[in-house]
This record gives sequence, C-alpha cells and structure tokens, in this order.
Amino acid sequence: MPKPAYTDESGRQELEKKQAMLAAIVDSSEDAIISKTLQGMITSWNRGAEQMFGYTEAEVMGKHISILIPEDHLSEEDMIIDRIRHGLRVLPFQTVRQGKDGRLIPVSITVSPILSSDGTIIGASKIARDISEQLQAMKELKEHAQTQELLLSVSTALSAQLDLQTTLQKVTDIATQLTGAELGAFFYNRIEPEGEAYMLYTLAGASREAFEHLGMPRSTAVFDGTFSGEGIFRSDDITKEPRHGQNAPFSGMPEGHLPVVSYLAVPVNSPGGETIGGLFLGHSRPAIFTEEHEKLLSSITLQAGVAIENARLYEAIQQLNMRKDEFIGVAGHELRTPITTIKGYLQLLGEPSSEAVGKSFIEKALRQVNKLNRLVTDLLDVTKIQAGRLEYNMTTCFLLPLIRESVDMVHQIYSSHRIELQLPADDIVITADGVKIEQVVINFLTNAIKYSPVADRIALCVKKEEQRVVVAVRDWGIGIEQQYLESIFDRYYRVVSSEYVVGGLGIGLYIAHEIVQRHGGDIWVESEPGKGSVFYFSLPLPE
Repeated sequence: MPKPAYTDESGRQELEKKQAMLAAIVDSSEDAIISKTLQGMITSWNRGAEQMFGYTEAEVMGKHISILIPEDHLSEEDMIIDRIRHGLRVLPFQTVRQGKDGRLIPVSITVSPILSSDGTIIGASKIARDISEQLQAMKELKEHAQTQELLLSVSTALSAQLDLQTTLQKVTDIATQLTGAELGAFFYNRIEPEGEAYMLYTLAGASREAFEHLGMPRSTAVFDGTFSGEGIFRSDDITKEPRHGQNAPFSGMPEGHLPVVSYLAVPVNSPGGETIGGLFLGHSRPAIFTEEHEKLLSSITLQAGVAIENARLYEAIQQLNMRKDEFIGVAGHELRTPITTIKGYLQLLGEPSSEAVGKSFIEKALRQVNKLNRLVTDLLDVTKIQAGRLEYNMTTCFLLPLIRESVDMVHQIYSSHRIELQLPADDIVITADGVKIEQVVINFLTNAIKYSPVADRIALCVKKEEQRVVVAVRDWGIGIEQQYLESIFDRYYRVVSSEYVVGGLGIGLYIAHEIVQRHGGDIWVESEPGKGSVFYFSLPLPE
C-alpha cells in the first residue's frame, strides 16, 4: 500500500529543518569547522575558521588544505588522510596551524570521515580549536610552580645555612633568575668615618672585577630611599627618574658603570625593622620588572632579613661556645688540684699498715677518684683540641702491651663483662703517643660495656694488614641507628636510647677521633640496632 503523500513531504521538511539547524550550529561555532576532499581540497568553511585563520570562505574554497599547515608540519596531513581512507577517526591532538598573516596558531584538531549516502568515504570533516589561551594558562601555572619551587629553595637554603656569604649568594642568584635581570647585587649597610656606605656583598650576572674600579655606592638620591627603609623602588627607565643625576657626574652614568635602564631595589630588613642592606636588580632594556616581581622579591628579602639575623645569632653563639671552652679549661685545672691531693692521701692510707677493711673502702674511693680524674682530663683535652694545643709525644712503641694495659685498667673498673682478646702472635711496632692510644682503646672498651647492659662479654681484635694495623672492639649491646652514625664522633654527641640511660658527656669518641686522625689513621663504626656495634680504628705502620 503506497504511503500518503504528506508523509514524504513532512519527512523532507523535517530533514531540511535538521540540516538548517546543523548548518547554523556549524556556522556559529567558535571552533574552525572545515570539510575537504580526500585529495585535500577545501569544500566548506565556517565563520569560526574565518575568524581563526583570517581567510574568507571565497578565498579558500577549492584550495588545498596545506595553505593552513606550516611547512614543518605537512607530514601530518598525509597521516590524517591515510587514517580517513581507512575509515578511522583522528582523535584530538595538539599541533600548530598558520593564519593568513603568517601567525602560528596552537590548535587541537579532530578529524572524522565524511560518508556518502551509500557509505562511501568521500572526504573529511576537521574541527580545529584554538588552544592559545589554554597553553598560556598552562605556561603561567608552570611559571607559578617554578616560582614557588624557587621560593622554597630560598627558604630551604636559608634554613639550612648559617654562613652569611653562602646564603646571600643564593638569594641574589634566585632573585636574578626570577626577575630575568641581567645584573643582581646585594649591598650591606656599613658605617665608615667619612659617612654611611654600602658594602658589596654578593653578585649575580656580573664579575666582581666590574665593580672594583667604581668604588662602593654611597647615599645617592637613587640608593638612599632603599637604605632608609622607604620601601621597594622600581623604574622602567632609571635615567628618566627625577632622582637620577643628582650626584656626580650629574648626567648619564659614571664612566665605566654597567649599563642599567630597568631598575628594581628592595630593602632587606631584620625582624626588628632595622634596614641592614638592599637587593638591587638591573637590566639594559626598559620596562623589564613588574609588580609581580616586587611581590616575589618582597618575600625573598623578608627571608633574607631573618637569615642575616640568624647569622648574627650564630656568631654570638660561637662566641659563647668559646667562653664555655675557656670555662671548662679553668674549671678542669681548678678541680684537678684537689683531686690529686685527695688521691695522694688515699694512696698513703692504702699502705699495708692500714686495716684490711679500711683498705677495701680506700680502693673503691680510688676507683671513683680515677673516674673523676679521667672526666676532667677529657674536658681539658676537648679544650686543648679546640685551641690546637693538645700535645703528642710520638715515639716508636709496641702496640700489644698498650692493648693489654688498657684491658687490665678497664677490668679494674668494670667486672660485669669479660673481654675476649684476639691478638696476633707477634707484636706490632707503631709510631705513636702510647698514652693517647691507650686512651682510645679504653674509651672503646668502656663504651662497649656501658652500651651492652644485657650482654656479659665484649671482644677486642687486633689485625695487621699490609700498610696498617686495625683495632676493633665489638659489643652485643643496644646498637646505633643508621641515621646517628655520621654524628657519633661529634663533640658532645651522645646516643640516646628510649630503653637505657647511659651517663657521660659525649666527648670520649670526639677525643678518640681527634687522636686517631692526628696519628694519620682512620676511625669508624658499624652497627645494627638490637645487635650491637663494632668500633674500629687504624694506625699506619712504619715504612
């Protein structure tokens, strides 16, 4: 039965309506929508394409699509047509296309096959979206991330460094990099007999030699505002500023001066508000620095001010440490005199004529006095090491008797552990201060006992190698965590355990380290928490 005529007519009208709507959508799209044949000839061109590329529809119809493709991207068209011929879509990809004026346009392109009514592929439909703003936003985000990373590096550098020169050089370098300046410099306030001056402290982008013949800047009209704490000063062209030219030579730059047009100066203040210096940036071209640069440098100089104040405090602490060392030296000498006197009296009371019970107490008292005497000796040694006055009596001697004497001395004080000796059959000749080497061995042995409260033995091994002799003391005690091993030989460093409290000032290993180094040897430790430690030192053998 034939269909009613109105059905075909209504279907046609509906199709035309949809086509008109689709054409309107295509024409009003901000994206460039272009169709082309399989040979690359343009067959349609919407308003978005005209706005993006600058060509009118009449200028491009029947032209090859390559008029939009930069020469170094022409191979992309072959890839696109190949996929379309096989009925495959080209998924969105980022590339570059070229406008009528030669301008390169970053775009995201999607391409789909165009089919005839019988399903034959007759062309391609291309949608190009201008992603300039998107890429710019990504660039700004990347730059912001880089800026934050640099600011973090400044913060890290300032918190990790107490050396003023190193810290301010880092600040100057990063400030120069952040702003794109050709020249960066930090000047430090200094008062001289002829008046206030500013000492050049750090430089970036120029050699120090470039400044040597210029002398240091003084209170010129340009510099004065920064050093008087007025705030940040920025100029797109310093030569056109009213304050420029108020000092000799009164016009232009001084002879030999580095060419600076763009200028940015930021005061550096201490946490207390004192202006202690200034960070100065320059460029030979105008209008380089921006308000954003001001904000960044404000943050950097704030941290720099804290760093300088920390450096001042650090210097003050060093002075206090020197006084402390002096105090220890004086205290040691003052304490040693009565201790020596007490020891002499106790030795007299320990003669055979004394009663047996009294002698037992005297022996115990002597052991305590010996401990105190060693403590004072260690304190004096620390002071002498710091002052470079620890004397060494280097002689040719045998090592094994020194080892045995050290072991016997420790046995007299500590009876809780047995000391297992592994000594070579033949004695070993060394050039050393025998008393100092005994001091090292005794320190190793007493530490091994103190830090192995549960175990009942320690081991001492002497091994002769080709050009050195190695002494090792092993314990089966609490051990030391890896993170603390690097600091174990530092002055006043003590291993802290949550389970055991061990007495001591943390200077024994420091002294041992200094003694071994002065003998040309090495000192090190191997340890595993819960399993114990092995302390080593080596001494060179005479040639």
